[in-house]
Amino acid sequence: MGKRFPEYKTLDLSGVNKEILKTWDKNDTFHKSIREVDGKGEFIFYEGPPSANGVPGIHHVMARTIKDIVCRYKTQGGYMVRRKAGWDTHGLPVELGVEKALGITKEDIGTEKISIVDFNKACKTDVMRYTDQWEDLTRMMGYWVNMDDPYVTYDNRYIETLWWLLKQLYSKGYLYKDYTIQPYSPAAGSGLSSHELNLPGCYRDVKDTTCTALFKVIRNERSEFLFKHIDTEAVHIMAWTTTPWTLPSNTALAVGAEIHYVKVRSFNPYSGEPLTVVLAKDLLHSMFPAENVGIHFSEYKPGDKKIPFRVLEEFSGSRLEGIDYEQLIDWVKPDNGAFKVLTGDFVTTEEGTGIVHIAPTFGADDYRIGKEKGVPPLMVRRKDGSMGPLVDKKGYMVPVTDMDEKFVRDRVNINTYKGFAGRPVKNEYKADLPQDADTLDVDIAVMLKQQGRVFRIEKQVHSYPHCWRTDKPVLYYPLDAWFIRTTAFRERMIELNNTINWNPKSTGTGRFGKWLENLVDWNLS
Repeated sequence: MGKRFPEYKTLDLSGVNKEILKTWDKNDTFHKSIREVDGKGEFIFYEGPPSANGVPGIHHVMARTIKDIVCRYKTQGGYMVRRKAGWDTHGLPVELGVEKALGITKEDIGTEKISIVDFNKACKTDVMRYTDQWEDLTRMMGYWVNMDDPYVTYDNRYIETLWWLLKQLYSKGYLYKDYTIQPYSPAAGSGLSSHELNLPGCYRDVKDTTCTALFKVIRNERSEFLFKHIDTEAVHIMAWTTTPWTLPSNTALAVGAEIHYVKVRSFNPYSGEPLTVVLAKDLLHSMFPAENVGIHFSEYKPGDKKIPFRVLEEFSGSRLEGIDYEQLIDWVKPDNGAFKVLTGDFVTTEEGTGIVHIAPTFGADDYRIGKEKGVPPLMVRRKDGSMGPLVDKKGYMVPVTDMDEKFVRDRVNINTYKGFAGRPVKNEYKADLPQDADTLDVDIAVMLKQQGRVFRIEKQVHSYPHCWRTDKPVLYYPLDAWFIRTTAFRERMIELNNTINWNPKSTGTGRFGKWLENLVDWNLS
């Protein structure tokens, strides 16, 4: 550096910092570093821009330190490293902050409450609120980045560049539009990319109501083998779900073709009625404890905690394929072809019953298997003529008043649906609900219990995704969206990842490597 710094009797980091900064300022060291290079070419660096509508924190110092080390290393190696700074001025975090400050919601924008122009002005002002603090932190931590001419994402030059890039992707066949099930945040009103779902803290353990529903098999030639050697009038297929609110949208059940299933005679633990059910053999004792096998049926009385059972038959999942069953919750009548048992490669015996309840409007696997096997999703017609799921984009069961009147007359069972219409599927979506208010999951489970259509209801802790922008639960929802075909480069990225000297190595082979192996096309959220 060409300068000797004074020695301190006691370590004075603040003093050392001031001396170094003074020297850099006096000699214009940073700007010289981006002018005087040995001609090895350019090392391109654009700062992944911070949003200046929030104050910087210690985590920004950590990330910037790593960036600075890489750029200094390249500069000292003779490369031109321009270190262009930037400001992230787009996105829902900015909009949500302004909405909160102005006391409005997104529905108010473009109305008499506030025009789009005025809302944009408020956002532009708010998003640059803390630039002074960011610039001060940048200087004080010794982070070299060129803030004389930063790129700003609301600037038309930046926006036009993005459109140009999208045009290049489209021309090369890497940009496409599709209707798929995607992670969606009702609170934010936006879809989420797979990257956003992998952000730290996105998945959280929550305690939700789960239930094992009983789907009544329709007796016909295809299902006749299930009705042999039984003393009950009906046979039910058991399917477990952590999201009972999706049960009204059920249109299929999925089994594993090679999984072994059993037919079991027992009793409904709530009503005490005789019951014949089907579930996976490997999960038999998760529903029927092994110690109860010796209890004679004549000894059982309704209300007994120990419920006897007997395995009547065993068969492969392939024999169940094509069986018809009755609609579990008859709120809305779907198109023809619903309520069949299908075989799927995603079905496992790790938990539940080895039988998956399929709601094609609320799950990626559900949507895929429904489309492949010709099973329709349960949809409702809105007043504007459009078709959509039984849950709207705000996360509420669609109110009857929002549906097409003829559709309601022809397809909706008003008597059974009216008590549930207009309710949020997650209580977090309705701010004025009391904390102890029953959830839609609870009320659906209780309704099924009263109808004798559920075998077990319990609270269970499971991991559930939350929106990083709003802190509210995410839904899997059918949306039109644009995607970048990142899967076209998956193998090449995996190959390049293996050439990186990761430290620790477990990062490259673990979190990052696994993410690449399971890469999906990028939803432009």
